[in-house]
Amino acid sequence: MTTMEDPCEAKKGRINCRTARNNSFNLQLEEYEFLQPMPRGFLPADDPSALSVVDVKMNQELNKNAHHTEKYDNKNLIVRRGQEFIMSIVFRRPYNPREDVVSIEFVIGNSPSATKGTLITVNLGQNYQPNLWKGRVVDNRETETRVGITPAPDCIVGLYSTYVTIVTNIVKKRTKRNPETDFYVLFNPWSPLDQVFMPNENERAEYVLNDAGVIYNGVLDKITKRPWNYGQFKHGVLDACLFVMDFGDMPLQYRGDVTKLIRKASAMINSQDDDGVLVGNWSENFSLGTAPTAWTGSAEILLSYAAKGGVPVKFAQCWVYAGTFNTFLRCLGLPARVITNYCSAHDNMGDLKTDIVLDEDGRMDDHGTTDSIWNYHCWNEVFVKRLDIPPAYSGWQVVDATPQDTSDGYYRCGPTSVKAIKEGQLSYPFDASFVFAEVNSDMVFYKRDRYGNIKPVSTNTTYVGQLIVTKMIGSTEPETITDNYKYPEGSTEDQQTMKQAASLGMNRLRTPLPDPDVQLQLQARQMNNYDISLTFSFNNLSKEPRTLSLSLTGKMDYYTGSTRSVFKFLTHGMTLEPLQNKQGNLIVTAEEYRSYLQGQPFLSFLMYGFINETSLSITAMEVVHLDVPPLSIEVSGDPTVGEDMFVTVKFTNTTGIELNDVSLRMEGSGLLPVKTKSYSQISKGSSVKWIESFTPQLAGPKLLVACLDCTSIRNLCGQVDVIVKPESINN
Repeated sequence: MTTMEDPCEAKKGRINCRTARNNSFNLQLEEYEFLQPMPRGFLPADDPSALSVVDVKMNQELNKNAHHTEKYDNKNLIVRRGQEFIMSIVFRRPYNPREDVVSIEFVIGNSPSATKGTLITVNLGQNYQPNLWKGRVVDNRETETRVGITPAPDCIVGLYSTYVTIVTNIVKKRTKRNPETDFYVLFNPWSPLDQVFMPNENERAEYVLNDAGVIYNGVLDKITKRPWNYGQFKHGVLDACLFVMDFGDMPLQYRGDVTKLIRKASAMINSQDDDGVLVGNWSENFSLGTAPTAWTGSAEILLSYAAKGGVPVKFAQCWVYAGTFNTFLRCLGLPARVITNYCSAHDNMGDLKTDIVLDEDGRMDDHGTTDSIWNYHCWNEVFVKRLDIPPAYSGWQVVDATPQDTSDGYYRCGPTSVKAIKEGQLSYPFDASFVFAEVNSDMVFYKRDRYGNIKPVSTNTTYVGQLIVTKMIGSTEPETITDNYKYPEGSTEDQQTMKQAASLGMNRLRTPLPDPDVQLQLQARQMNNYDISLTFSFNNLSKEPRTLSLSLTGKMDYYTGSTRSVFKFLTHGMTLEPLQNKQGNLIVTAEEYRSYLQGQPFLSFLMYGFINETSLSITAMEVVHLDVPPLSIEVSGDPTVGEDMFVTVKFTNTTGIELNDVSLRMEGSGLLPVKTKSYSQISKGSSVKWIESFTPQLAGPKLLVACLDCTSIRNLCGQVDVIVKPESINN
């Protein structure tokens, strides 16, 4: 039956046929299949009156517009499951439904099986169909017959091959394999029968069709925007996304199940244990690849991974994983968005305590502290009707490709219901407890004495998960969605959620600490000359005097909360009169921390106070994200398809230090392929200008992104929106 080595040859007695796991090669079916024994070498005579196929047309333009796939830069037909598409069959003579028996066969993978959904047969002229794919004759004019094919709403997503088969009493005769009639089937947010149905058109336009966006980072009180080109419609990206599944060895039969597919993809976007797409790197040495802060989009990443046959791309941090995962999801038709959680807990113990250990002087003990609180962490949400949990918990699901912890043996996370997180229903799959801790964990400070003993001294139950945002529909501004994940702190509903979570094993500090009778507040802000102004206030709630032993630590941090270096440590004593409120101010000059400045500029300040009269402790922590000079990007010319334009990127170094080995990267989907430029040095106070010409290829709203990157300054991006008009009729 097959024209190449039988894929079932290596069954070894365990299974009748191995599971198909690759969509990069679809089996070529035999041209002739005999229905009764025939002499060897027999071929039926070419009867001039017999029905035969002259041509098969997939009507790409008609179908792509109807299926919202016209933006894909791919010559083959792309349709969405659960929705009819029209194909045309040209016969040598007119097709007679009463006499001629015609079927259309669709094959995906190298081991087609009707029971596995990888071999589909649609019989024309028959009401009964042996599978959920449907076919009908739309019209039959002379020698051309137009046929409507509706893929099953839960069919496998991927690349199918098409065969038209004419059946006689003795033989089935198929058309030969023609790559031009291959077509892709994607998930369908427009179909109520699909798991990913999204009823709102504005949401579909944003979460499925928008190929550019904004990822938010920075800190809680200074949100910064990072433009990102998702580029899911770029040439080759769809094939690259299918390659990710192939390289991950995912059985084709499961690729119609959204939950299984996105869980597999969550593992495959990182390379931690399966040679997936991206290598994580949270150091400051990116010499063997591209710094995470230098990327302008994810299409370049996916295309590189596929072109090199599965060689992981270097390097990524959380927003790169989230941006690349978002491209993958939207490319396959899944409604998806990038989420940023500010003050995100990474709790290694899987409980509700993020443990911060201080030494006997009140400084953070980096060796004893294994938990961390990320200034921000990015993950994804995907909109799905879950079939494996109660219907009430369908909708937005958390999925995360950043390798933080293993789940069933692989570095992946989700999908887990956002609503279940809010209600503390953590028994539903997958990884609900981990996500719940990311947004609800308590920050618990421990103090180590000179003998190595540690004990809890202070807690903060409101620091983690203070703000959760995503891109607003039709805008670059952040939309606050914290209420989707948690009830207001301390509310009756919040208490009920915590009680429910505790019943499922999520425990807070077992012995609550007594409330100290002195309150501490710490605020930090950057001044125009890059100095940092620290303001602290103490409020004695007691009617007795209090004496405090204070320490202040100034650190340069990674955005993950891990300490890079300590640049300041002070100790001080203070006396508070009964019911007294006292304030103080301290200026940390730029010269004190500038020599420690590397990478993303996060400074953190930790104040610890010991109340001598009560032996209780107070703590406060504040994070500062330093301003960076702006990167200007401007376009000139008429934004019209086919018309030449220019883009100019400008940068002036006002950081006060020399910038060495600087790279500039620029990209715009449908406008400009990825371009790079390097500078050995940009001196203090000097400026650089980069001008590139480009010719828009696609009409509509487009985004040009530029990023500057070097060891001393990272995460510096600029963007400009370009509205491209269609090509002039006169041209």
